[in-house]
Amino acid sequence: MRRLLQFKAGLLFAFVLLTSVAFAQDKKPASPHDSTTAVVAGSTIKIKYGSPYVKGRKVLGELVPFDKVWRAGADSATSITTSKAIKVEGKTLPAGRYAFFMIPSKSGTWTIIFDKDPKQWGAYTYKESNDALRVTVKGKTVPKTESLVYTINKKGFSLKWDTFEVPVSIK
Repeated sequence: MRRLLQFKAGLLFAFVLLTSVAFAQDKKPASPHDSTTAVVAGSTIKIKYGSPYVKGRKVLGELVPFDKVWRAGADSATSITTSKAIKVEGKTLPAGRYAFFMIPSKSGTWTIIFDKDPKQWGAYTYKESNDALRVTVKGKTVPKTESLVYTINKKGFSLKWDTFEVPVSIK
């Protein structure tokens, strides 16, 4: 009788374990992590980011507040790596890995920030004194994109999400 109870308990444990593993595999992350890599101006550029979804929320001005530092993605701060020194909007950024932040404004301009500490959670510990480079760009209105995505092309890179795009030129 005791062996039968132990067998049933073991069977129940295995069932619960397998069921929880199966459910965990079906659950998609709220903000999947992604990356993109390409060569621009002779430098390999890699962007790693969390890709949140709009999910019916108001993004600009609420989820991403105006005039505040934003991690430019979800979860950990977005990171950008460049294998060589590049010109971002005409200003030099040395080779290296950086945390990448943005500050949106109601006027449609965006402050682009490359921070010397690439391993940050969100923008909670961001310090302006740690900026490697800060430039300003003009955002654009585009057709709606549900998930945040970065693209890299021969002119630079851009972030697209919801109904906005933030292009950043590299030379």
